[in-house]
Amino acid sequence: MSGLYIHIPYCHSKCAYCDFYSTPRADTVPAYIDAMIEELRMRKDEISSEPLTTIYLGGGTPSSLPVSQLAKLMEAIGHSFDTSSVIETTIEVNPEDVTPEFLKDVKALGFNRVSMGVQSLSDTELQAVGRRHTAEEALTAIGLVASAFKNYNVDIIFGLPYQTLGSLTSTLDRILTFRPPHVSAYLLSYEPGTRLYAALMASKVREISDSEAEEMYSYVSSRLNQAGYCHYEISNYALPGYRSRHNSAYWKLKPYLGLGASAHSFDGDIRRYNPSSIKSYIEAINAGKCCYIIDEEADWQKFNDMILVSLRTSDGILLSSLESWPERFAVDFMSQLQPLISGGNVINDNGAIKIPQEKWLTSNAVMRELILSY
Repeated sequence: MSGLYIHIPYCHSKCAYCDFYSTPRADTVPAYIDAMIEELRMRKDEISSEPLTTIYLGGGTPSSLPVSQLAKLMEAIGHSFDTSSVIETTIEVNPEDVTPEFLKDVKALGFNRVSMGVQSLSDTELQAVGRRHTAEEALTAIGLVASAFKNYNVDIIFGLPYQTLGSLTSTLDRILTFRPPHVSAYLLSYEPGTRLYAALMASKVREISDSEAEEMYSYVSSRLNQAGYCHYEISNYALPGYRSRHNSAYWKLKPYLGLGASAHSFDGDIRRYNPSSIKSYIEAINAGKCCYIIDEEADWQKFNDMILVSLRTSDGILLSSLESWPERFAVDFMSQLQPLISGGNVINDNGAIKIPQEKWLTSNAVMRELILSY
């Protein structure tokens, strides 16, 4: 199985917390779509050894594009790949773009999953981070998506400015009235270079404490678990049968091709990434050049990649899988593992090494103790 990721770096406006590569200027959209189609033609063989099973349009805000441009892109994908094995085709949307007509159009283009960034159902919290929709508009959009798609995801953020456990509870309770098949819940991160980070540095907003973050995370996890959702990755919860197949493939180190400015790719061995510049990207592709940069990794660094992605999930690392790596990696990993097991920070669950879910919010500290350094 392999995946195709398409990066759409266009948004109506930039959210205050966002550090993904995106722009509110849409004048380059036609040239950018043409460049991605050409990049697809040049690079499709990178993942041709396995059938294409998932397609994901992320960003940015793919729903901000004209449907005609989305149609042009999807048609090109159909010409470049055998899509008969594709089981999940996702498009990210924002509530303000969702209309019955839009949903009908993207469904006709082959999308069978929608991922919508709601983030909060408090107008105060939404305004604090520069979201363009209101809580009421988000609720309307969820209802429209639920009516049109069997499979969809709702994103929320906890730790927002002015957010309390009570307002988070209200957001989650109202979202769960729709019983979305999938929910993603992310802790707000103050990234340098964002407007929200500048506001934090100017003492205009307050970052929540570790104890508050743990309380909110624990609440979200407990509430969703009680509602029948499986907590299968640090930030992701799904009803039975509705795990994100595309994202799950990332965590299992399956190959994927990433197209567009700032997109990353992995062919099963080598990682590549494109420059975070629409101008540079279009110019390179128009000159007939693949513009990716190879992320040079030694074998021990690839082993660390496996640790970092696997321990994010409820599946963890199968001890039997260590046999496929050089013996010294497995030996060193096991020696570093024992103190963590003794301290209760890691468990051996019938041959699967896992971080207990109650420790997932601080899992980075645990992983740092396990990664190899030569």
